Amino acid sequence: MGYGDNSDREMFDATCAKCGQPCQVPFKPTEGRPVYCRNCYKPKSRF
Repeated sequence: MGYGDNSDREMFDATCAKCGQPCQVPFKPTEGRPVYCRNCYKPKSRF
């Protein structure tokens, strides 16, 4: 298994809270907590 290899990780269907597009996340979404797709989720500081 290499770095960033998520082939064996269970993914869950979700809807992005910002753009409304369907996406998949590596955790079970919790009701009442927003989920963001890769395009909308941008950390304020990357380093």
